[in-house]
Amino acid sequence: MTNARNENNPLETWALDREIVLSRVVAAPRDLVFKAWTDPQHLPLWFGPKGFRIETEEIDIRVGGQWRFVLFGPDGTRWDSRMVFLKIDPPRLLQFDHGSDVDNDPGRFRTSVTFDEQTNGKTVVTLRQLHPTKAQRDAGIGFGAVEFGYETLEKLARHLDAEMG
Repeated sequence: MTNARNENNPLETWALDREIVLSRVVAAPRDLVFKAWTDPQHLPLWFGPKGFRIETEEIDIRVGGQWRFVLFGPDGTRWDSRMVFLKIDPPRLLQFDHGSDVDNDPGRFRTSVTFDEQTNGKTVVTLRQLHPTKAQRDAGIGFGAVEFGYETLEKLARHLDAEMG
């Protein structure tokens, strides 16, 4: 099966050569995991890789809303970031565009996060990042997107442990 590409908006179609997929089982119920992603009081507490910190400038988690934040690396490097929320289907799906904090950022990528409830009370969290080009995806992987993504999911799991503990 061929994956058609919409040249006008490459984020509207899925293509394996532009995608990064991460998944993790989290020992928490799906509703709580979804809340950690969509509650403005929780999301900034755990989001980002190990050793990074967040300063929120604006957070409005609703369809059409955005989260503008600064991500600071352990060495003090600053990334001005923006997420624009596209779909929110509690407690199954969250979809947003993520990029730098500029309008029409050509490097932004689409992220879909799914939350699958297991019968044992745990939740499978799957992140699918779709980048505009294969080159951008490859650059992200080279930068550490996979490792940083798993560190972020680890921080989510620790945050949920503390919330439930």
